[in-house]
Amino acid sequence: MSAPNAFFTETLLLLGGAVVTAPIFKKLGLGTVLGYLAAGVVIGPVLHGIGDGEAVLGVAELGVVFLLFIIGLELKPTRLWQMRKDIFGLGSAQVILTGMALTYAAWITGMVDWRGSLIAGFGLALSSTAFSMQILDDQGDLNTRYGQRSFSMLLFQDLAIVPLLALITILDGPKDDANPLADLAIAVSAVAAMIVVGRYLLTPLFQVIARTGAREAMIAAALFVVLGSATLMQMAGLSMAMGAFLSGVMLAESSYRHELEADIEPFRGVLLAIFFIAVGLSLQLQVIYDNALFILMAVPVLMVIKGLVIYAICRLSGSAHNDAIRIAFLLPQGGEFGFVLFSTAASTGGLLSDSIASLLIAVVTLSMALTPLAVALSKRLLTGEAHEEIDENFEGAGADVLMIGFSRFGQIAAQILLAGGRDVTVIDFSADRIRQASSFGFRIYFGDGSRKDVLRSAGIDRAKIVVICTHTREITDKIVELVQTEYSHARIFVRSYDRIHSIALRKMGVDYELRETLESGLLFGRKTLEELGIGEADAMAIQEDIRRRDEQRLELQTTEGPQAGTDMLFSKPVKPEPLIKPKRAVDVVDENDDLSEPASV
Repeated sequence: MSAPNAFFTETLLLLGGAVVTAPIFKKLGLGTVLGYLAAGVVIGPVLHGIGDGEAVLGVAELGVVFLLFIIGLELKPTRLWQMRKDIFGLGSAQVILTGMALTYAAWITGMVDWRGSLIAGFGLALSSTAFSMQILDDQGDLNTRYGQRSFSMLLFQDLAIVPLLALITILDGPKDDANPLADLAIAVSAVAAMIVVGRYLLTPLFQVIARTGAREAMIAAALFVVLGSATLMQMAGLSMAMGAFLSGVMLAESSYRHELEADIEPFRGVLLAIFFIAVGLSLQLQVIYDNALFILMAVPVLMVIKGLVIYAICRLSGSAHNDAIRIAFLLPQGGEFGFVLFSTAASTGGLLSDSIASLLIAVVTLSMALTPLAVALSKRLLTGEAHEEIDENFEGAGADVLMIGFSRFGQIAAQILLAGGRDVTVIDFSADRIRQASSFGFRIYFGDGSRKDVLRSAGIDRAKIVVICTHTREITDKIVELVQTEYSHARIFVRSYDRIHSIALRKMGVDYELRETLESGLLFGRKTLEELGIGEADAMAIQEDIRRRDEQRLELQTTEGPQAGTDMLFSKPVKPEPLIKPKRAVDVVDENDDLSEPASV
């Protein structure tokens, strides 16, 4: 028997660590992030199950890339423009003020000169996007006021890595092949290219793939877009996460947003978990042990300085005390971009020594590990202020009504809802129907309503009513069962295929069902009677009588079987004359009459 491949063995260790620690730490109220970190420390530094944590970290950083793509999907360009003051105002103030304070703190230690202090200070000013966004996601706070302000700071930090890398080149002295202006031009050109491609090419690409019905091709296209945009930005000197974020923003207004989010989410979740484990793997216990005294002072100093600066600028910019506390305790750690900055500065040989770079990386890693505890501690400093939410402007996602299937029936029902002033999120699995609807000004999303992840992405957690208007009985029943099992809070309204389907749906316990042809058939028959000379009031009474009989017959059939209630049907041949008997029969109709006896037509 051959020995297992080392790659598969390490993969099993990583996945096993996530499976074991995440539920335990979640149950203890410590959060999954801390659980993943603990798994990494045990697998790597303690048990030495995986030796090369840096290699794992390099691959797992794709989790951060996917995370930024999903965040971008939820931010339309108009929404991003509305956040510009927080991004460039609050974000730049945080980086500059925190960087200057930490630069001074690094300089007074005497371990590095002013140039190294500058790199160390501004490198430590960058927070961890992965840790912070995962904690916000776990707590459901991504769309709160403080969550959005935190994200704005993190987004600016991702942008700041470009000038900081250029700063290393400047401080280390001019190089023959260094041209900061050319690098800046390349970065700007890459961003412009991303915007053009996202606006004019991505949506047509997904339209073509969606029409083929090849689900695996849609997943492959989503991965291609994310990784392709990330690679393009990396080649231009920007971060991969920034490229993924921009591609997400470009697709935020696309009808395929929910489907893309559902396809990417599993990859994002697994890779981000491995990223946190890899951080634990990379923790150098020997470095921490040898420099324990310095680290014991450096980590609290780092987190306190960043926390105080962030709290101050948040309060000055209008945040409430509670929000400022939450942000200050969420973003006091060093970030993954600090790894890049310190490693680059060490490789130049003139700014940071390898030992200092390793020490700074250890400080960043330990500050990351302490972040979940800091967030838990922040709750003790909150006052009794209300938890303020911001308006979500996601084009109807998270509306009171989630409609699955935009058939003829659904289109008419949607008109009633929209006319009543209600927002409706509509998803459909037909690319042609989406294209046709958009030509008339309707906005519907591409997605398979029988998939739990698509329903979640479409906001079913916040929906009060799920309206199912799909064409096929089997698909309808599958969606009904899924919603009843996973989202029992939502009421279910269903368009049934035929009478037998209506009976089956009632047995399944849906809140309301209606055959597509019932009301139109009743109206059609009533109008025909009126044309034949029956008065409008009498024709209306006949229609109501037939509707009442149909409902009573359905109730009988639901409990006694499809053959029940046949005596309630009008089965006699229709005579063209004298047209008096039906009229008189209707005149004596009363709600207390015994409707079990057949009536003449």
